[in-house]
Amino acid sequence: MEKPTLSPSGGTKESSITCIVLIGVAIAVLVFCVGVFTFGFLFYRQQITSIAQTTTPVPTATPVPTATPVPTDTPAPTDTPLPPTNPPPAADTPVPEPPTAELPPTEAPELPTATPTPRPVKPLRMSSPEYGMQAFLWWRPETAHRDLGLIKDAGFTWVKQTFTWREIEGSAKGSFGWERPDRIVSQVEEFGLDLVVRIDSQPAWAGGGFPENGPPDNPQDLADFLYAIASRYKGRIRAYQVYNEPNLNVAGRSEWGGRPPNPAEYTELLKVAYQTIKQADPNAMVISAGLSPTSRWDDQAMPDEEFLKGMYAAGAKPYFDVLGVHGAGYKVPPETDPAVVARDPALNNNDPSPEERKRIYCFRHVEDLRRIMVENGDGDKQIALLEFGWTSDSIHPEYAWFSVTEEQKGDYLVRAYKYAKENWAPWIGLMSLIYVADPDWTEDAEQYWWAITYPDYPEMRWRPAYMAVKNMPK
Repeated sequence: MEKPTLSPSGGTKESSITCIVLIGVAIAVLVFCVGVFTFGFLFYRQQITSIAQTTTPVPTATPVPTATPVPTDTPAPTDTPLPPTNPPPAADTPVPEPPTAELPPTEAPELPTATPTPRPVKPLRMSSPEYGMQAFLWWRPETAHRDLGLIKDAGFTWVKQTFTWREIEGSAKGSFGWERPDRIVSQVEEFGLDLVVRIDSQPAWAGGGFPENGPPDNPQDLADFLYAIASRYKGRIRAYQVYNEPNLNVAGRSEWGGRPPNPAEYTELLKVAYQTIKQADPNAMVISAGLSPTSRWDDQAMPDEEFLKGMYAAGAKPYFDVLGVHGAGYKVPPETDPAVVARDPALNNNDPSPEERKRIYCFRHVEDLRRIMVENGDGDKQIALLEFGWTSDSIHPEYAWFSVTEEQKGDYLVRAYKYAKENWAPWIGLMSLIYVADPDWTEDAEQYWWAITYPDYPEMRWRPAYMAVKNMPK
């Protein structure tokens, strides 16, 4: 058999051919794969490019800056902060001794719901005199509106109104009923009048001899109440009268909780009140309690002169802006000299008191209180005559002896304003006559007979005194 021919590498010829064929096939397959891969890559790149050219790119979101808030009025908190137990005194005021009572933990009172009406700040010193009337605005909005109109129409600029503590914070400490005082303050502003608010008559929870009007067991309770009011009506109530006739403790009409009159105790209460009101509203006027003219001196009454001397002795001088007094005219015209009535039994109702105490039975007794102010270095302050007038009462024996006619009442009121303007300037400030009648009074009430209007509604009747003071020069 013929041997196969070997290739140069040593294999046979057929083996060499086979290897060449396999290598060629491998090269062809490799070329094919490279081609397919290249084609695929180019095709894919073309598609990506096409998509990029036809699709709008989504930009990366730019962070939106937080909007700067537009300044707005800060919403009022729902609670009025109570004053600190020992609040610092207002600037330019004497530094009082702080009350010793600690403020008990209580729920703070709420702030006003109505936006206060901005009013210009008025000075603590008044014109001499300024004209006011006491009215009864609490229970009936419709008569309140009418009576404020009467005061305005008469050319008077002040109204005096009691804000009875037990009617506002009566149910519990920190639980306030603001509806009526809110309405009264707004109505007074509507007529452009100045408001003097008398504060007294503690609630049952405050003790103080309730139901008689008296000082609270804890003076801080009064401070908290006054802070709530003076904060709520800042710039809207021009003056505060701190209590009423504390020199009286007559059964059934005690003004000092059934306790003997005590000027030192009242002075301590006045200090707390002054300090707190000035903390809440530095421009508010603080008027001391109107003192009742009386010749009696025992555990039920103290003469107003002696009570005032006791107040000064107890350090009251820095704690009121204006001295409050009362000045009933009794039986005589306003110009009558107090020395005359002190010596005439017909004019002092046969009062057995010493002669110097019987000077009270006339309008000019106010001058005796003024003298005590001057003697105590307090002559720069003014007096507010918080109650004065004449009665036409012929029903009640205790008043009938000094009753005047309705026409005399009007004449004497006009002459009282004239006398004060000519003789008491510049120390006389507010002169608030009594009264625009309470619509609920009847002839059985002694107050009915002091009034200058009748308590009618809806009809209106004026007494001669109203028309007299309306028409007098001011």
